[in-house]
Amino acid sequence: MPQTQSAFPLSVSTNHRYLLDGEGQPYLIHGDTAWSIITAITKDEAELYLTDRAAKGVNAIIVNLIEHKFNGPRTRDGELPFFSPEDLSTPNDKYFDYADWVLRRAGELGMIVFLAPMYLGYKHPSDNDGWYYEAHLGGMNKCWKYGQYLGKRYAGFTNIVWMIGGDRNPDGVVDEVNSVMTGIKDFDKHALFTAHAHPEEATAEKYGWDGWLDLNSTYTYMIVHKKLLADYNRRLVMPLVLMESTYEGEHNASPVQIRRQAYWSVLCGACGQFFGNNPMWLFNPGWKEALESTGSYDMVHLKAFFTSRPWYDLTPDQRHEIITGGLGEFNGMDYLAAAATPDRKTLMAYLPSTRTITIDLSKLSGGRLRGWWFNPRNGEAHPTGEFQPGIQQMMPPAEGDWGLVIDDKDLNLPAPGK
Repeated sequence: MPQTQSAFPLSVSTNHRYLLDGEGQPYLIHGDTAWSIITAITKDEAELYLTDRAAKGVNAIIVNLIEHKFNGPRTRDGELPFFSPEDLSTPNDKYFDYADWVLRRAGELGMIVFLAPMYLGYKHPSDNDGWYYEAHLGGMNKCWKYGQYLGKRYAGFTNIVWMIGGDRNPDGVVDEVNSVMTGIKDFDKHALFTAHAHPEEATAEKYGWDGWLDLNSTYTYMIVHKKLLADYNRRLVMPLVLMESTYEGEHNASPVQIRRQAYWSVLCGACGQFFGNNPMWLFNPGWKEALESTGSYDMVHLKAFFTSRPWYDLTPDQRHEIITGGLGEFNGMDYLAAAATPDRKTLMAYLPSTRTITIDLSKLSGGRLRGWWFNPRNGEAHPTGEFQPGIQQMMPPAEGDWGLVIDDKDLNLPAPGK
């Protein structure tokens, strides 16, 4: 059942800041959330979703291997993941046959799947979102057997990143969660592992035991850039991804809110981010129309912006040495995030709103510099002109949020997004 896409498997860069594809090239996580794809929709509908996202450049999706509450636990063909509903050691091959197809098809379209083997579920009074209590009741041995089943079944799939947890810390089921992970690793020797903790928690602290965590994650509904930088600055360095923040269609999110958290991710040191949309993440009515949402196209522009430059070399300008004025409030949502390459030949920044900013161009390399304002709403780039080193005040060409790129002119790079 393996797929042979040359992009996979992924690996970690030597500086532990980003991921590499199967050919050793930096892999920017340009992700989408398809949590309920295995249970909520038909094969034809899954094909529609996957091909649409591939056409928009998506190269990673988040998926629940086994659903509990959200449009689950049965597939559309009526298959349950387990013969005994509360017994993780009784997997139903027919259920996983369909899961295999989804994973394989994603790989054929160039997508890595961040796969939750046992989504624990958000902790609240009903406590039925996920498999927390089944794990607790089953104990370590049944969880280990389930992990071994998955490890054997998916050892040949190179487009999986195992995502342990799910909206919850492992408190109370640490041994059971560890048993699932250990069972997988008994057979799957090449996959990377990450985790999805409770919002606002430090994934590296809640799931970083025993040294198996390969990829750190940020999950926050608070001040996104602040949490990203806190995770980026952790002593144990590993690639960081913005796993989840506010979804389009939830919490009265505005388009600029969805854009700013996505742009902040890479500028604050992450190797990518996941865009989410409701009703799409659980494939509720209206999800097909949501394929064409504003946010989905804004993410296309975001990928074009960052991949036009060596995004993987960007280091956050946390001390504000380059952009010194017009920064906004660090503890607020109007913060200007900026990052530069180590040689200081390229600067990239994002402003959530229009204002005058002050840049110390002497902190950048090159006798002559040139720049562009990038419109994240339509992907168009507007030249700023050329500059010599020194203090420069700049303002975007119109109202709204804007990206900014300034390069050493001798690099002769094209406009961002092209």
